[in-house]
Amino acid sequence: MKDYSTGKLRNVCLLGHGGSGKTTLAEAFLFNTGVLDRFGKVPDGTTTTDYDPEEIKRKFSIYTALAPCEWKQTKINFIDTPGFFDFVGEVKQGVRVAESAIITLPAKGGVAVGTEKSWAYANENKLSKVFFVSKMDEEHANFFEVYDQLVNTFGISVVAFQIPIIENEKFVGIVDLINNTAKRFEKDKLVDAQIPADLADKVEEIREKLKEAVAETDEELMEKYFSGEEFTPEEFKKGLRAGIADGSIVPVFCGSAINNQGVTLLMDAIVDYLPSPADVKVIKAKKPGSDEVVELKPSEDETTSALVFKTIADPFVGKLSLFRVYSGVIKPDTTVYNPTTEKTEKVSQVFILRGKKQIPVDKLIAGDIGVIAKMQSANTNDTLCDPAKPVVLDKIIFPEPAITMAVEPKSKGDEEKISAGLQRIQDEDPTFKVTLNTETRQTLISGVGEQHLDVIVSKLKSKFGVSVNLVDPKVPYRETIRKKVKAEGKHKKQSGGHGQYGHVFIEFEPGESEDLIFEEKIFGGAVPKQYFPAVEKGLRESIQKGVLAGYPVVNLKATLVDGSFHPVDSSEMAFKIAASLAYKKGMAEASPVLLEPIMHVEVYVPESYMGDIIGDLNKRRGRILGMNPMEGGIQQIVAEVPQAEMFKYATDLRSMTQGRGYFSESFARYEEVPPNISQKIIEEARKNMADEDNDE
Repeated sequence: MKDYSTGKLRNVCLLGHGGSGKTTLAEAFLFNTGVLDRFGKVPDGTTTTDYDPEEIKRKFSIYTALAPCEWKQTKINFIDTPGFFDFVGEVKQGVRVAESAIITLPAKGGVAVGTEKSWAYANENKLSKVFFVSKMDEEHANFFEVYDQLVNTFGISVVAFQIPIIENEKFVGIVDLINNTAKRFEKDKLVDAQIPADLADKVEEIREKLKEAVAETDEELMEKYFSGEEFTPEEFKKGLRAGIADGSIVPVFCGSAINNQGVTLLMDAIVDYLPSPADVKVIKAKKPGSDEVVELKPSEDETTSALVFKTIADPFVGKLSLFRVYSGVIKPDTTVYNPTTEKTEKVSQVFILRGKKQIPVDKLIAGDIGVIAKMQSANTNDTLCDPAKPVVLDKIIFPEPAITMAVEPKSKGDEEKISAGLQRIQDEDPTFKVTLNTETRQTLISGVGEQHLDVIVSKLKSKFGVSVNLVDPKVPYRETIRKKVKAEGKHKKQSGGHGQYGHVFIEFEPGESEDLIFEEKIFGGAVPKQYFPAVEKGLRESIQKGVLAGYPVVNLKATLVDGSFHPVDSSEMAFKIAASLAYKKGMAEASPVLLEPIMHVEVYVPESYMGDIIGDLNKRRGRILGMNPMEGGIQQIVAEVPQAEMFKYATDLRSMTQGRGYFSESFARYEEVPPNISQKIIEEARKNMADEDNDE
C-alpha cells in the first residue's frame, strides 16, 4: 500500500444485529478495491474476516477483524464486528478505534435489538453513523418500511441519501437524492438512468428534508435556505459532512452486498462524507498516575501514542497486538514505553492485518491501524508511547461477565493443559474470567453468555487439545446455630507410659461476626492457661466442617468455662481433641441451620418488561427492594436473590427481554435456607460425602 496522510484515512466500524450482512459487506468492499480476486461467502467459510475455525464452523462472526483497502486515493480500515450479544467485548474493541460506524440492517425485518445496541455503542464513542439497508435482493424486501422504522426509532436526524428503484419486485437501481440522479445495475456496471415517475414525489419530499438538515449545520446556509436560494454542490457537500460529523445527520443507504449492488456508491460516500482521524482536532490523554490531561494532535509530527485495542494469542504465530496510532508514527525498531507495565520495548516488525493475512509496512502514522507481533509486555488496553513523553489513552470499558460455570476435565490428568489453555484465552478476551474457588475446589469460568462459554470450550478442544464439561458451580453454603448450649469434651487415653488427658466444658452460642469468637472464663486454674490456644485451635479446625452437611460454620461464639487436666498426661494435642469432641456434641444440640449466599442484584430493562422480570425474580425466591427510572425509558429493579437461583439468569433475562435487559450482581450476606430446600441440600451433601469416603 502506498503512504497516506492522516486526512486520507478512514476507520469505519461495521455494526449490526447478528446475520444482518456485515461480513458480506466487508467482503464486497475488498472485492471492489481489487484486493480479492474471488468474492468469499459466509456459508462456504471463505470470507476474509471470518477466518477463525470456530467462525467457519458456526457461520457467524465471533471476533473483530480488520479489512483495510484503498478506494479513490483513500485508505479505509474496515473493522468487521460480531453481531451476537455474547461477543460484545469484540464490538467494544472495534468502536474504540473508529471515527464512524456503518450499521447494517436487512430490508426484510428492519430494526432489531442489535440495531438499537449498535446505535448506543456508536453514540457512547461519539462516532458518526450511517445506516445501510442490506439484502435488498431478497423477496419481500421493503426499504420504505425499514426507513420509517429507523426514523421512528432513532429520530429525525435519520435521513435517506438514496432510495431503491424496484421493478417487478426486483431491485434494479438506486436514486441518488443528493445529486438528484438515478443509476441502474447492468451486470457489474452502474449506468445513468431516469428517475422513475412514481418516485418523483418521494424524491422531492426527502430532498427537502436533506436541504433542511444541511441548512441547520451553518447560519449562512440557513439564511440561504429561508430566502429560497439553491445550495451549490460544494455547500451541500460541506453541510452534509458537518452534519454527519456532529451526528445531526445520519444517512441511510441501500443495496445488496451479496450481489455487490450499491456497494461502490456506499464506498464513494465513505470517502466523501465520513470523518478522517484528522477531523478529530484533539486527542485527550492523561499523564501516567495522575488525572492531569495531556492534549495531543492527530499528526505525524506529534510525539507517539498508540492504543493496543485487541490481542490475538495464536499458537503458531505467537501473540499479536492490534493497535491504533493516535499521534506520531510507529516504525520497525521504534522504542515505545508502556505506562501500565512501566517497561520500554523495541517494536520489531509492523504489519497491517487483512483478515488473518499479515502485510509488512515500513511505518504506521497517526490515525492508522496495524499489528505488532510478539510484544512481551503489551496487553489489551495498554498505551504505547514515546518514552520521553509518557501518556495514557482512555481504556476500553468492557462489560463484566454475567454467567459463571464450573469446568470439569473429561479425562483425568488434563488439569494443567486446561489451566494453560484458559489462561491464554483470558489474555485474548477481556470479557472472559477464570477463577479457582479454593473452597469448592472448582475451576470457574465466567463470560457474557452461554454461547460465549460454548465457544471457549470449543476453542479449548480445537486449539489446546483438551475436552471439558461445563456444570453448575457448587454453592458455597454455610452453617450456624440458633441457640446456646453447653457441651463437654473429654479425651482420655492410657497407652503404656504417658497417657493423654484433656477435658473441657464449652458454651456455644450464636455470635456477631462471621469469624469464630473464642473466649475463656476459667476459675481456679481448672484448665491451665497454656492449653487455651490448643482449645481455640481445635475449634478453628472443627468449624471448617459443620455437623449438618459439612459446610464451614459462621457466626459462632465459643466460651471455655470449665474442665480438668492431668499434671502428667495432659498435652496440647489432648486439649485440641477434647475441644473438637465438645464442638461435635454442642453443635448437634444447638439447632444447627444451613445458610446460603444472597446476592444484591440490579436488573436494567425497558419499562414494558417490568412485570415479567419482577414475576421471574419472585419465582427465584427474590425480594424486590426498589425500582428506579433511568434514562431512555429504562427501569432499574433492585432485588436480593439467593445465589443458587442465579446461575442461568443471564440467559433467561436475555430471552425474556429479547436481549435488551442486562444486570449486575454482588454478594450481600448469608441468610437461612428455607427448611424444605435445606433438607434437599443436606441429603445431597451427605450423599456426596459418603461417595467421597468410598472413593478414598
